[in-house]
Amino acid sequence: MTSIWQRPVTPAEFAARLEGTLPGLLGIELVEIGSDFARAAMPVDRRHIQPHGILHGGGSVVLAETLGSFCGSMAVAEGRTCVGVEVNASHLAPVRDGDRVTAECRALQLGRSIQVWQIELRRGDGTLTCVSRLTTAVREVR
Repeated sequence: MTSIWQRPVTPAEFAARLEGTLPGLLGIELVEIGSDFARAAMPVDRRHIQPHGILHGGGSVVLAETLGSFCGSMAVAEGRTCVGVEVNASHLAPVRDGDRVTAECRALQLGRSIQVWQIELRRGDGTLTCVSRLTTAVREVR
């Protein structure tokens, strides 16, 4: 299968770009890039939970939007970038403090001006915990 990526990022480059930002502070890391998907992971600890001891929904959205935005940028030519214009998330199952979530992102639409990405999050036992969709606008780098 031909890769959809025009500018793939290594895990080290991903980590360097996130350093000092919200996703970096939350411990999000790139795990794998396939020909048409990417995976990232995030620990679930005191930084990520809500008062009931489970992953805060906003943490799931940060993971999903971070991975989707990186996928968008990897899928466009040099001189182009992507900006998020809409994100949604359906939270399906809790993730407890001490677990880890893995996100897998795949393109639903790779247009010249709009992209749509689906991101599925799973906790350590493989249970689907969140389904998110991210729409990005493709723009010229300024």
